[in-house]
Amino acid sequence: MTSNDDTVAADEAVRRAADDHDLLTDLVRDLPDDQLFAPYRVGDGPLGHFCDSLGDLVAHILMWDEINLAVLTEARSGRMHWSLDPRWEIPPAGVELNRAGVAAGREISGDQLLHRFDTVRDALLDELSRVPWTAAPAFTHPVVTSMGALAQYVMSVPGGEPFRHVGIHLGATSGSTEGGHR
Repeated sequence: MTSNDDTVAADEAVRRAADDHDLLTDLVRDLPDDQLFAPYRVGDGPLGHFCDSLGDLVAHILMWDEINLAVLTEARSGRMHWSLDPRWEIPPAGVELNRAGVAAGREISGDQLLHRFDTVRDALLDELSRVPWTAAPAFTHPVVTSMGALAQYVMSVPGGEPFRHVGIHLGATSGSTEGGHR
C-alpha cells in the first residue's frame, strides 16, 4: 500500500479483521483437543505450508496477530517494531517465524491456545480502532504513508485482500469455508 488513497477505512478494517477471525472461531469453538489437532486441510499461504490441523492454524494466526498487535502499539508510541526491519521482511525469516509459531501452539492445550487466541483477537481489534488512521508514523518506512497504511501493510497477506488472513487458509472470504477434514 503506497498511498493513503489505497488504504481501507478504519471501521472497514476492524470489520474485515473481525469477520476474518470469526471464520476460524466458528470452526474451533468448543472443539476438544483431539478434534482441534486432528488432520485438517488448511490452505497454504504465500510462504508455504505450515498447518496440518485447525489447532495449527489457530497458532499460526495467533503468532501473526501478536506481531501485528505489537507493530501497532509500538507505532502508536512512536517506535518501529523489529519486524519492520529489512532483516525480518524477507521470506526466509517469515518461514521460520511461521514454523516456530505453529510449533509453539502444539506445546499447549487447546483450551489455552483458544483462550490466548480470543484474548489477542480482542486486543488487536481494540488497537485497530485506536490507531490514529490518517496520522503519519513517527518513523520512516519505504511503503507506508500513514498509520492506517501501516496497519493495512502489516495485516495484509501479500497478494491477498487487506485485513484477511484466515480466509486464505480456509479457502473462504466471508462466512463460508471450503476446506475440510482430510
